[in-house]
Amino acid sequence: MKKLYPAIIASICLLLITLNQANAQAYKTSFTVAQDGSGDYKTIQAAIDGCKSFPDAPTEITIHIKKGVYNEKIIVGSWNTRLSLIGDSKDSTIITFGDFFTKLNRGPNSTFLTATLNVQANDFTAKNLTIVNSAGAVGQALAMSCTGTRCYFENCAFIGNQDTLYAAGEGAFQYYKNCYIEGTVDFIFGEATAVFEGCTTKSKSNNGSVTAGSTSQYSAYGYVFKNCNITTAPNVTKALLGRPWRQYAKTVFIDCKMDAAITPEGWGKWAGPTSGPLAFYAEYNSTGEGANPTKRVPWAKQLTAKEAKEYTLKNIFKSNVPWSVVQ
Repeated sequence: MKKLYPAIIASICLLLITLNQANAQAYKTSFTVAQDGSGDYKTIQAAIDGCKSFPDAPTEITIHIKKGVYNEKIIVGSWNTRLSLIGDSKDSTIITFGDFFTKLNRGPNSTFLTATLNVQANDFTAKNLTIVNSAGAVGQALAMSCTGTRCYFENCAFIGNQDTLYAAGEGAFQYYKNCYIEGTVDFIFGEATAVFEGCTTKSKSNNGSVTAGSTSQYSAYGYVFKNCNITTAPNVTKALLGRPWRQYAKTVFIDCKMDAAITPEGWGKWAGPTSGPLAFYAEYNSTGEGANPTKRVPWAKQLTAKEAKEYTLKNIFKSNVPWSVVQ
């Protein structure tokens, strides 16, 4: 009788594995959004709401979004893990809304409620999309808020003015590849550890700042720009690379090309008690007319070649949780 135990146990394990696989395949993992009714849904939010919450690993859910201008305010909840939004193309698949601080008027934190796309979920992916806050130059108005970790954006555009992209979440990892971000004041801001690789930024007003990091003092890295184009609109004559929203802000530019309107000092201080010297602001091998390594503020740093080599995805996104973008 004892000899039968291993066989019985093996049979039970096989049955459980089979049941788990069946359950994992019991829900739909691919949807299409099309405004003309040819897909599963006509709106993006309806498709997201129709997805299974917390899909079983390694299952991923993909929403394909056909070309069109989607006037929606979208929330990807923390339960919408392992979700991808894939557009037809960045130029033809556009999500737009127009909330702004004084329109909402919900107190001092109204900024964070204005986002056209609000990503709270982990393991989120977006490709080939343009995200717009259409409110105009009316103060704080987010195109996107992302507070999830292991979030990946490829070939996306984020269009706004003040506070365009809130890349946030303490301890969160985010990767922006070949993306376009434009704005006026502090238009990339927050506390996430985020890599921007092959991206283009565009400052649209004078005296604005590309970044306003609020990195935790316990985070080894903050915002890292690699092989990016830091551009300015034709009317802009003065723009900063960054200023510290919180005193331990970390922002680094590596192998980036900078327009002439980037000021020689490069970096600025935040008004009030938050000052520059506690921040970590650095560059390596900046090029273009806006690259002025000898004229930067005294508390900024020029990395050595050896130091710059440490800024790999593997080091920046070091974690015990596997993430395919760093494999």
